[in-house]
Amino acid sequence: MAEPRWLTDAEQCSWRSFIDGIRALTDVLDRQLQVDSNLPHSYFEILIPLSEVEGRAMRMSELADSTRSSRSRLSHAVARLEERGWVERLDCPTDKRGQIARLTDEGFAVVEAAAPGHVEAVRKYLIDRLTPEQIEVLGQIGQTMLTSTADTDLPPRSG
Repeated sequence: MAEPRWLTDAEQCSWRSFIDGIRALTDVLDRQLQVDSNLPHSYFEILIPLSEVEGRAMRMSELADSTRSSRSRLSHAVARLEERGWVERLDCPTDKRGQIARLTDEGFAVVEAAAPGHVEAVRKYLIDRLTPEQIEVLGQIGQTMLTSTADTDLPPRSG
């Protein structure tokens, strides 16, 4: 087995800063949503894609992929959203084993109410602190990450 290509000190410092920054940003966005809307960030991440698609409905498998969640974890979260009346599950008309998650009108109202505070927090804690050039680089880094991780030989998420 070949010797690992260890990160240089500068690469390690950048990597850890990046990871710690993502964690800190996710934490503050979660707390903002909880305080302002009584809505965990993880639920918001499920509601948003549903709010943006035609008919406000997606197959559960697509929604799991979209949210980078296991099907099991998504199913549990959708069950909590159903209890709140924000999402309903429907049988898939083309696949008896499949289900569709549909954002209810009440759920859409929750998204509409939460979105202004969320976007203000995104601006406050990230976007407004960056130069236009940094925002462009941030987008490029994100796209590189999406492209590189799409080309993986790892097995799909389980559970």
